[in-house]
Amino acid sequence: MGATIISPTFLSAYLLLLCLVCCLKEGYGLERRATAESHHLEHSHTIQVTSLLPSSICSPATKELNKKSSLRVVHKHGPCSQLHRQDKANIPTDAEILRQDEARVKSIHLKLARSSGSSNVDQIDATNLPAKDGSVVGSGNYVVTVGLGTPKKDLTLIFDTGSDITWTQCQPCAGSCYQQLDPVFDPSQSSTYSNISCNSTTCNSLTSATGIKPRCSSACVYGIQYGDMSFSIGLFAKETLTLTSSDVFKDFLFGCGQNNQGLFGAAAGLIGLGRDKLSLPSQTALKYKGVFSYCLPSSASSTGFLSFGDTGASKSVKFITLSTVSQRSAFYGIDITGISVGGQKLSIAASVFTAGGAIIDSGTVITRLPPTAYAALSSEFKKQMSQYPMAPPSKLLDTCYNFTKYSSVNVPKISFFFSGSVEVPIAAEGIFFVGSISQVCLAFARNNNDTDIGIFGNTQQKTLQVVYDVAGGRLGFATGGCT
Repeated sequence: MGATIISPTFLSAYLLLLCLVCCLKEGYGLERRATAESHHLEHSHTIQVTSLLPSSICSPATKELNKKSSLRVVHKHGPCSQLHRQDKANIPTDAEILRQDEARVKSIHLKLARSSGSSNVDQIDATNLPAKDGSVVGSGNYVVTVGLGTPKKDLTLIFDTGSDITWTQCQPCAGSCYQQLDPVFDPSQSSTYSNISCNSTTCNSLTSATGIKPRCSSACVYGIQYGDMSFSIGLFAKETLTLTSSDVFKDFLFGCGQNNQGLFGAAAGLIGLGRDKLSLPSQTALKYKGVFSYCLPSSASSTGFLSFGDTGASKSVKFITLSTVSQRSAFYGIDITGISVGGQKLSIAASVFTAGGAIIDSGTVITRLPPTAYAALSSEFKKQMSQYPMAPPSKLLDTCYNFTKYSSVNVPKISFFFSGSVEVPIAAEGIFFVGSISQVCLAFARNNNDTDIGIFGNTQQKTLQVVYDVAGGRLGFATGGCT
């Protein structure tokens, strides 16, 4: 049988077909790689490493004053704050911030235990708080400036959704006053100041707002203590509160503190934004209908806002239902249902989140999760960040990286899911707690037990517009809230 003769035409056609097949395979491979790369970029942030470092220059956000009934929010230790310029010597270290945060979380857990009836608030009274100088109050991250009295005196106050009563230091400092930036408020110089009488219903309402039974001197005496043993004691009074030139409230109930101890970062006191009837949202509900919102700045060198009333929330605001973590608690309860990392929904049973419940808190820095949920988050984050060298853990944060050899890094996006299938993406600025470029840590921590209440902290709230519709029982989130 003779050899088969292959014509040049057939050979050319065959080689062309092979070439086409190879090209198609290569093209398919390139397409798959391109699709994978596109998916990776879609579900990750590209972060310039230098942007992780604090700036010494204040860069105000563009949206801060575009709303009426709005106050400018600044981080008290950042260059946009006057407190920062006066109190540089007392700026806490990263280790101190985390220690203070841990004290606040323990305080919240204790307060919720008391509100559920497992501790008796009547065992403590406003005249017997420990005379001990504590460390910085854990809630003291963000401040606003308001006016008090007639004529009004401007005061820079910490604002806190985890507290109910508003208070400021007052003359005369019968016990002691810590150093603050503003002149200490002198009620004798105001024509609209008056004390609350001892046996009034208003005085008795302090117990639910402070967790401490009021006492009687010449008038009603309040006392409030924080998780780090900082405290304020003084006369419960009413006064004219000025938020803006068109937002003035007569007979606003507040604490006129005459014995105040703790390093409050030179702020004059605190604004309580909790759910109790003595909180600012409750006292101003006739005008603002129990609605307020804020946007925490992207960094300590930027600004945000605190607004009251329906200021025309963006259509992009996604609302969830507020829950009640305890019948006697003023905290804002939320129902977390899931977490995703890099577009990958974590396999966490719903019962893990419902075992302890959760709250949102403007004063807690690091979000606290049930240990089971945190383990899943940390594991997936490490998996998707495997190309970067890890750094030693801190006492609280155990998922840390060393970025000293990088100019930019790709970081998986993180989203939280809430009741009603509402997804809230965490901004790039809300993923890390940065000690230094050689120790950049995932800004989440585990609770001791799955049954401990979870806390959605202020690092993860950065740049989100958070809308509290207290009367409507809703909480809303919108991305890009400050700019």
